[in-house]
Amino acid sequence: QVQLVESGGGLVQAGGSLRLSCVVSGTTRKINAMGWFRQAPGKQRELVAGISSGGTNYADSAKGRFTISRDNAKNTGYLQMNSLKPEDTAVYYCNAVLWGGELNYWGQGTQVTVSS
Repeated sequence: QVQLVESGGGLVQAGGSLRLSCVVSGTTRKINAMGWFRQAPGKQRELVAGISSGGTNYADSAKGRFTISRDNAKNTGYLQMNSLKPEDTAVYYCNAVLWGGELNYWGQGTQVTVSS
């Protein structure tokens, strides 16, 4: 059974950094594309960054501060977040589409809290 497990969230002061990880397990299929989403209380889930064979893309709010990457050997995706702001506070979710299929999978989420 495919599982995505995020880690790396936590409490950080404004201006600080966090690195989120998303490990894909339960399959030998590799990541085709991955996205990091976030959902703040009372708001809709939004795409923060995505990565695929075509490159990377970022929400305007993440450009210049966040970097998405992946390690194909480890079947793991990352989101490096720098210069964090209180408005970045949310639950962050990873989403992945694997080679050989069209389904996308979600992780359980990791809380990021940025204090002012």
